[in-house]
Amino acid sequence: MAKQGKRYAEVAKLVDRSKQYETAEAISLMKQTAKAKFDETVELHIKLGVDGRHADQQVRGAIVLPHGTGKSKKSSRSC
Repeated sequence: MAKQGKRYAEVAKLVDRSKQYETAEAISLMKQTAKAKFDETVELHIKLGVDGRHADQQVRGAIVLPHGTGKSKKSSRSC
């Protein structure tokens, strides 16, 4: 097993892996432990308790990103 770095060991001391954090507390802890030299991202998993095979229980949605996707929109029309 590879040895972890100094920064990782420093940050790992702040997190209790056996504890389930409340949302606000988890976000503040995440901001405290952000030590990377690049823009970090967060991945969120939520158990909704729905069965996607049933049409009335499918979860769909869309979000608007604060800076868009970075792509310009083009449209073409022909008669």
